[in-house]
Amino acid sequence: MDDVNRSVLGNEHTVCRQEAKEEKNRNALPLSLVHAGDSVCVKWISGKGETRRLLSTLGFVENTLLTVISEMDGNVIVNIKGTRVAVSKVMARRVMTE
Repeated sequence: MDDVNRSVLGNEHTVCRQEAKEEKNRNALPLSLVHAGDSVCVKWISGKGETRRLLSTLGFVENTLLTVISEMDGNVIVNIKGTRVAVSKVMARRVMTE
């Protein structure tokens, strides 16, 4: 099960599958464009090392399921790993999802 990462969101078990790099690029959507109520899987994080470390500290790591609770002009509040996190539009653009 090396190619599968399981995340637990409440009582619901979910699975995000890893894909080839070209597949990631074709289907990726920035978190800033995801609508409220949608659940998506984090595919990768763009940006410099410090930005990537900050986002990973907040729980935004590859193959993690998250649900957008609220979205306003690209700024988002998400439920990730059982915690609500607010992310600015600039940071949300760095989180690529599917």
